[in-house]
Amino acid sequence: MRYRLDIHTDERARQERLEADVRRGLTAWQKSLPPKYFYDRAGSLLFERITELPEYYPTRTEAALLEEIVPGLIGEILPDDIVEIGAGSSEKTRLILNAATAGGRAIRYVPLDVDRLTLESTAARLTRDYPALSVHAVVGDFERDLAHVPPPGGRRLALFLGSTIGNLDAPERRRLLAGLRALLPDRGDRLLLGVDLVKDVKVLEAAYDDAAGVTRDFNRNILRVINHAVDGNFEPEAFRHHAFYNETASRIEMHLVADTAQTVKLGRLGLTVRFRPGEGIWTENSYKFTRDGVEAMLAAASLDLAQWHVDPANYFALALAAPR
Repeated sequence: MRYRLDIHTDERARQERLEADVRRGLTAWQKSLPPKYFYDRAGSLLFERITELPEYYPTRTEAALLEEIVPGLIGEILPDDIVEIGAGSSEKTRLILNAATAGGRAIRYVPLDVDRLTLESTAARLTRDYPALSVHAVVGDFERDLAHVPPPGGRRLALFLGSTIGNLDAPERRRLLAGLRALLPDRGDRLLLGVDLVKDVKVLEAAYDDAAGVTRDFNRNILRVINHAVDGNFEPEAFRHHAFYNETASRIEMHLVADTAQTVKLGRLGLTVRFRPGEGIWTENSYKFTRDGVEAMLAAASLDLAQWHVDPANYFALALAAPR
């Protein structure tokens, strides 16, 4: 069988989690919403536009690094099994699959993502384009469902790209990396991790507050997602996009700030939320890393930094980690 789909989450469970997250986040002293709710259809399209902006360097820089290192990396590891966490459309993964399936080598690709439709369409394209490839897709949340990734079918390469790890606070990063380490039972297995690096504040802030206002629209779109999900009446344009680099915490923070007093009703939750002028909703963290910080973070999960690949401007890195 060249294609299999395992489902470990469903719409009802996702709705229940969203409602709990919204209630908890909007009744806290510091109001917040989890960034995973950016990504409805409109949010995903806006993020695709962000990745093409001149200010937004991570996507193109990571892609250039992958093009540079993948042939040697695949030749060294010779993986039989490629797991991708938060796979999305798997477009960057094609650089890896091209090398891994060269010469007709049989490879299993295991993408994990919350979006079933994206996984199904991706699997159809990949099995068509790569005759030696089998796909075992897992519908699930990477913070909850790593244990559902099937056991390896040979030497494994796990991928966690895009510096998505930067959206997690330190305790969540530790849990995630421990879960990724559990997917690598053999000493020959590897994890390839994308990390955005600490750099000039102006470069960082421009990447999250572009001149065209696409990131502003992306940030506001989370309020439309919440409106649709819980029968809310947020007015997204009444909230100002505010993104800045918190140097002490080494992270970009994104907020939505009420320009005037707001009263928001969330009908499905039976909840009314009031905002003072200038009060905000914290919507995203994006942590930035150093090599020493990445090495320590990996070591805490019983992983060793085996290779460190960085672009010439020292903007972004791909860290190859090996299990201890």
